[in-house]
Amino acid sequence: MMQIPKLVIFDCDGILVDTENLANRRLAEWLAAAGYPTSFEYCRKNFSGRSMASVQKEIEAATEVRLGADFVERWNAGLPDLFSHGVEAIPYVREFIETVRAAGIPYCVATSARISKMHITLGQTGLLPLFEHAMFSSTMVGRGKPFPDLFLHAAKTMGFAPVDCIVIEDSVAGTQAGIAAGMRVFSYHGDPYSDRDGLIEAGGILFDDMRELAGMVPIH
Repeated sequence: MMQIPKLVIFDCDGILVDTENLANRRLAEWLAAAGYPTSFEYCRKNFSGRSMASVQKEIEAATEVRLGADFVERWNAGLPDLFSHGVEAIPYVREFIETVRAAGIPYCVATSARISKMHITLGQTGLLPLFEHAMFSSTMVGRGKPFPDLFLHAAKTMGFAPVDCIVIEDSVAGTQAGIAAGMRVFSYHGDPYSDRDGLIEAGGILFDDMRELAGMVPIH
């Protein structure tokens, strides 16, 4: 029987807020314009849950394409405009957060995105007040997902051993990061573009509706 988690770590994009499709459509456009022929579907599958710094590194290591020294800065500068309309909370995630809060279980958010982006997206959806107490970004650690650094940093800062933490993720990179950190990972595949097979392979416990989660995670 699974024990009650002492800390619940939420990913942000794709778990709390529905931004992945907006972001990957723009990313595909930017990459194509820079000479890297790609599609929304490819970006959605391969770059979801990743930091832009790691995406740039991968593309520039594998190809002759150069995205420019200011690529990450330009990307972040464009996010307020991109997310100013159309960002919604993932269906029923607020109810699960409230269940965790009511049970008195500590929780936080840990994401590849910058804190400034979380302020925009969580702010748009009204979830920001629920997470302002504990927000962690891959900018705080040396290596982003799929490496475990971010989740280990969040657990350590919050004062919990990895084995006592669970992670709620939707990307393969994030699921790999949680498993590498020694945590149980619940992987959401409610999005039609989710890489279900990749999530299974990465070791996630799969679910496709946030309403299922309270029954899967022993909270009481």
